[in-house]
Amino acid sequence: MKIILEQDLKKVGKKGDIIEVSEGYARNFLLPKNIAIEATAANMNVAKAQKASKQRKQQQAADEARLMAAQLEKVEISIPVRTGENGKLFGSVTGKDIADVLKKDFNIDMDKRKIEIKGDIKSAGDYTAVIKIHPTIMANIKVHIVTK
Repeated sequence: MKIILEQDLKKVGKKGDIIEVSEGYARNFLLPKNIAIEATAANMNVAKAQKASKQRKQQQAADEARLMAAQLEKVEISIPVRTGENGKLFGSVTGKDIADVLKKDFNIDMDKRKIEIKGDIKSAGDYTAVIKIHPTIMANIKVHIVTK
């Protein structure tokens, strides 16, 4: 029996998938619990339209992420920090510090958990931070650590 899943189901499929299952499984479990609907011609057309709409939205989100990544590649930020003897920082610079500077200077609201710094920043100098904009799209920004 062909059905259309209304929600994700482990080891069976994802929401919107059109799958073939045994008639007993569909009639006794999936249909009564509203996990799936029967794959009639009308329901199939609706499912295909929803799937196409979802793909368009994902493509649009990826295009916007590529555009934002291209803009972020041009960004260079400077973070003034206090240093002690031998040029070592008091503490370290984190993703939160970079997100705060991006918000203040460039009005870019970025989640601190999406910012990854290559290596530990323990002294003044130039570093690179990787920002995950989309699951598959990342941007590198230059971070200049300067002493106050």
